[in-house]
Amino acid sequence: MSTIEQNLQAVRDSIAQAALEAQRAPEDVTLLAVSKTFGADAVLDAMRAGQAAFGENYLQEALDKIAAVKAAAPEHALAWHFIGPIQSNKTRPIAEHFDWVHTVEREKIAARLSEQRPAGLPDLNICLQVNISGEASKSGVTPAELPALAHAVARLPRLRLRGLMAIPEPETDVALQRRAFAQLHALYDQLKADGLALDTLSMGMSADLRAAVLEGATIVRVGSAIFGSRNYS
Repeated sequence: MSTIEQNLQAVRDSIAQAALEAQRAPEDVTLLAVSKTFGADAVLDAMRAGQAAFGENYLQEALDKIAAVKAAAPEHALAWHFIGPIQSNKTRPIAEHFDWVHTVEREKIAARLSEQRPAGLPDLNICLQVNISGEASKSGVTPAELPALAHAVARLPRLRLRGLMAIPEPETDVALQRRAFAQLHALYDQLKADGLALDTLSMGMSADLRAAVLEGATIVRVGSAIFGSRNYS
């Protein structure tokens, strides 16, 4: 058993334990393996261990990796999620090559993704990134601006608004972690009450996975706990 396979099993066990603690079904939480800075070989290793959903932050790296993985394993249908910041000049390749986008925070970006999504592909799944902790350095729409953005994105063709994403301010206290995730869940519930058909809360990473699952995460984004420490040099 490879290190990545062992790590994947440990993360899956952690998700299952947290889900059972929250009286939820473990299969209701999707594990998104964040493979940024790791090569196609790491993705293929995880794929062979049963992982099917992968998250990428850096567009050119991701495009090269998607092509390499597809060439090496054309029989495997993987789901690729873009989870990095989106510049206007990068929307076309994102619209063409990804299945999900978690980091939409402006109507302009959503409109470009809508216009550039190829007609032959399924609708692009969209999560709106919310700056839940109000950090000046963090991306995301404010909670006050969220309803208008959500309803605008929901009206766009070739997109399917699925839910919300957040990266709260790092906390080591589980109660504080849970508070931020509970705030995101409350915003999600408000939008559903307003008539939007949402089903996704993308929240929680390696360090706060348990708190996120306890507060209703349906996708957790885990990188280092699966692939190891990253080298950004």
